[in-house]
Amino acid sequence: MGRPRLAGLHGVCTSYEPAPGRVEHVGDDTVVAVLAALGVDASTPHAVRAALEAYDHGAGRALLPPTVVVRPGRPPKLSRLPEGTALRVETESGQVLDWGPDPGGSPEDAYEPPARDRGRDGARTPRRTSARNPDRAPGDTVGSLPLGVHTLRAHTPDGRSARAHLIVAPDRMPAPPGRTHGFMVQLYSLLSGRSWGMGDLGDLADLAAWSGRALGCGFVQINPLHAAVPGAPTDPSPYRPSSRRFPDPVHLRIEDIPELGCLEGAARSRFDALLVRARTLREAVLRKGALIDRDAVWELKKEALELLWKVPLSPGRRAAYCDFLAEQGTSLEDHATWCALAELYGPDWRAWPAGLDDPRSARTARMRSGLLDRIDFYSRLAWFTDQQLAAAQRAAEEAGMGVGLVHDLAVGVHPSGSDTWAQQDAFAAGMSVGAPPDAFNSRGQDWGLPPWRPDALAAQGYAPYRGLLRGMLRHAGALRIDHVMGLFRLWWVPEGRPPTEGAYVRYDAEAMLSVLALEAHRAGAAVIGEDLGTVEPVVRTELAGRGVLGTSVLWFERDYAKEPARPLPPGDWRADCLATVTTHDLPSTAARLTRQHAALRHGLGLLDRPLHEEQAAEAVEVGEWLETLHRLGLLPEGRGNEEAAVKALHRYLLRTPARMVGVWLPDAVGDRRPQNLPGTWDEYPNWRLPVADPAGRPLSLEEIAASPRLHALMSELRTSGR
Repeated sequence: MGRPRLAGLHGVCTSYEPAPGRVEHVGDDTVVAVLAALGVDASTPHAVRAALEAYDHGAGRALLPPTVVVRPGRPPKLSRLPEGTALRVETESGQVLDWGPDPGGSPEDAYEPPARDRGRDGARTPRRTSARNPDRAPGDTVGSLPLGVHTLRAHTPDGRSARAHLIVAPDRMPAPPGRTHGFMVQLYSLLSGRSWGMGDLGDLADLAAWSGRALGCGFVQINPLHAAVPGAPTDPSPYRPSSRRFPDPVHLRIEDIPELGCLEGAARSRFDALLVRARTLREAVLRKGALIDRDAVWELKKEALELLWKVPLSPGRRAAYCDFLAEQGTSLEDHATWCALAELYGPDWRAWPAGLDDPRSARTARMRSGLLDRIDFYSRLAWFTDQQLAAAQRAAEEAGMGVGLVHDLAVGVHPSGSDTWAQQDAFAAGMSVGAPPDAFNSRGQDWGLPPWRPDALAAQGYAPYRGLLRGMLRHAGALRIDHVMGLFRLWWVPEGRPPTEGAYVRYDAEAMLSVLALEAHRAGAAVIGEDLGTVEPVVRTELAGRGVLGTSVLWFERDYAKEPARPLPPGDWRADCLATVTTHDLPSTAARLTRQHAALRHGLGLLDRPLHEEQAAEAVEVGEWLETLHRLGLLPEGRGNEEAAVKALHRYLLRTPARMVGVWLPDAVGDRRPQNLPGTWDEYPNWRLPVADPAGRPLSLEEIAASPRLHALMSELRTSGR
């Protein structure tokens, strides 16, 4: 019993359910390995007893947990504090507030306060003892505790004291303003006549301005723009980045950087030569069938950025840059330092010379001094990118979009990237995030992404997580969180073992969601959770209760209470969701309707049954949906018309109560190719395809904007929106 109890104390699950009613037990070796990654030795019975004793006399008896969370109606339960304990809050703005019971009150009175002592939101009303409360907008307090991340201090009558991080958060995420529709697109795939071989932030601003004004769109959802791991070749997946905290400068529109106008002489000639090479890259993708080559694009842009970095900033631009550096602080300095060191020693910091694997070592400090120019270069690129992201969101807002940009937060980072180097204590060494075996994948999945340690997050007041969210939300109207179930638990796979030999590790969902609500509130941004696949019922309930929109994909929305399961009636869909027909990881709608996706997977050896059986099963599924559309009067054009069927499926989405309706941009022009084909690596050009027409001919942004097929589809959504 000792090891299971020890595992439970540290959030390690010793069993899981791959299917309802079916329980699988986690092997002892896995439990030992996962606990070791959390700094707990459970290798022998003696070690288990020692670890339990250490917990019972340490964390188990602490006056305060490392982080305390308060939100409306949810005062913290601090049962370990004795009667008469005095609590004091030091707010992030410098106020000092007493937050404790009346003299002689019981511990229950102090921490589960009676109605007369509670604010309107159900939390205790603290008494101000120093400083003056600044004016706050309604909703910026819980009781009279200001929203934010503060310090809580406890002093007991017998002289003991404790300190904790105090997170005061709103109850729910901001909601999108009314019902809205918009595009979903992988930015790299959207090339305009000005792109340098892949879509960029200038294209994003243009897409937002055009679709908002001409099509009535309320948002544009894009792939993660996180910084990639440099190298040749770079991993093109936007979901395995070096850093989630900072965007990748490969997305920059070089011509929009103001310093370009100051290039003269030889520098200008060099830049003009780069423009010629960039045009060649662009034309190769748009006109000659070449794949998007991120490495070639970055090589050109980096050379251009080296020229622009040497241009002195004007006084106003210099002041703005200095403000950005001060605001970003150590996080940016670490990221830029990692980039500079990666130029010298390669992108795997674990293979760097001794001492450089530690960002706080004396040797790293000396290297920083010697690399000031390169650190400034990468810091400048982060500033350029931040400015262009701001311009893109501003373009969306000026075009009348109620939401604007919807950024995407990947579930993790590369094990040898910038984030893991700078925040080593926050990541579990020797572990990788994945998924357990289930009905869809009997071998499980290993995504190669190191997980955050829940204990380290709590000890730091969730600072790494807070900083990440704040950076992502700087210029966003909403944030999509990939694999949002990871806020509750993640499947940890020990290094060197198959994903079948992993275990779930639980996170403090109350804290994770409260930090998310706080940062979303500060940014005024909605939150969308990607909750597809196997999800614990309590997860969706909790997410909905906190105002996190779900993700509903038409092909998966079926009435599973019936046998066989039929398409879910539109009135039975949940309202708080982003509804869409397909996504980047699924076949395009045209490919599904024509059964071309089955043929693609067959050609790559990905099918578990003969092609004719797969196509027959797809025909049955598509036939069910077409029959449903016909019965509801949503397919007046009749069957056999692919473009009409795509329209009808989106008409179906409009019949649902979904708050947001997303149109996969390639669907709007009839593209048949998926952007990513799960289960492949080199076999398929994942993340390297431009948006194309039904014949596979790449389309520029200008051609997309002129597409009659797109306008016919979007008129359906705009008319319904009115």
